[in-house]
Amino acid sequence: MSTATETNAATAGLRGVVAAQSAIGDVNGDEGKLIYQGYDIHDLAENSTFEEVIFLLWNERLPNKIELEELEARLRRNYEAPAEVIALMKQYPKDADPMDVLRTSVSSLDFYDTESRGTDREPALRAAVRITAQIGTLAAAWDRIRNGKDVVAPDKSLGIAENFLYMLRGEMPDADEARMFDIALILHADHELNASTFTTRVVAGTLADMYGAVTAGIAALAGPLHGGANTNVMKMLIDIGDPAKIDAWVDEALAEKRKIMGIGHAVYKTEDPRATWLRKFSKQMAEKKGETKWYEMSEKIEKIMLEKKGMYPNVDFYSASTYYLMGIPLDIYTPIFAVSRISGWTGHILEQYGNNKLIRPRAEYIGKRDQKYVAIGER
Repeated sequence: MSTATETNAATAGLRGVVAAQSAIGDVNGDEGKLIYQGYDIHDLAENSTFEEVIFLLWNERLPNKIELEELEARLRRNYEAPAEVIALMKQYPKDADPMDVLRTSVSSLDFYDTESRGTDREPALRAAVRITAQIGTLAAAWDRIRNGKDVVAPDKSLGIAENFLYMLRGEMPDADEARMFDIALILHADHELNASTFTTRVVAGTLADMYGAVTAGIAALAGPLHGGANTNVMKMLIDIGDPAKIDAWVDEALAEKRKIMGIGHAVYKTEDPRATWLRKFSKQMAEKKGETKWYEMSEKIEKIMLEKKGMYPNVDFYSASTYYLMGIPLDIYTPIFAVSRISGWTGHILEQYGNNKLIRPRAEYIGKRDQKYVAIGER
């Protein structure tokens, strides 16, 4: 018979515990496979668009041409965030963390959306459209506000990926970068019951509205054990600074038992299928910009860690240098994660509403018993 301590250790962090049934996404860590609604991530990355994937995650199937055009038009009509929210953001401290700003700003969207209250399918879907359309607008606006620049209004002729880069930079990205970024959003769209997605389902299970559940998801994503790994990968590469220093740096890090950021995954035991695409993008961006050292350093670290530890890169490892060479600020990487994962969060929230049961697990009590109250003067 296992002891309480052994049971607690076996299920720490709910590892391996099935906590919900879902048709949205599935991760096969042993085989390195990721599917959305039955579609392999490689098939979607090769052929789809982020907007198609949004429809898929919300509706359990890919759209036809008319349905896709209708969703694209609906999203684009909602790109512009309420002026009151942008005005509020201009009052925030300029050194505020972008994820804190995003969490607060998304929460405040609820005040200006009186048509999307409740958890029935239609109002919840309206809220999902509005949050998905506006979260990128808010993330890009904050980077410009804190740097004393004018906020760039969204361009309703552009898709979500291209529009985000345009609002962030104030100039149109080229077609190659826009497509790479679109695929990056596809790759990050869903990942089964990760910490932030589980959080959104727990909150939705109380019948809190879409805005409340998404706000909770953003708060969970902001934690350093969930989002932010690709930011730390880039900081690591910048700290090392030179491909020639990689061997010594990794040896020292391993000797000191320091974590190598972006290497290894809680679920995947082989290559993260998302890393396959981002490795390619990192190389393409390196060649395009004529700045190859970040890719070279990443490739060398990957090789060493595979040889010495049998560990593979995860989705964050090569996305770091890809985004860096796109000129994206390091602390905007996690908001970008939210711009993508909003599709999966809202899909899971809609699924939770559709067959809701309050999520109320038990905890294994390991504290003392039979304690007797002692008057305060006798303690």
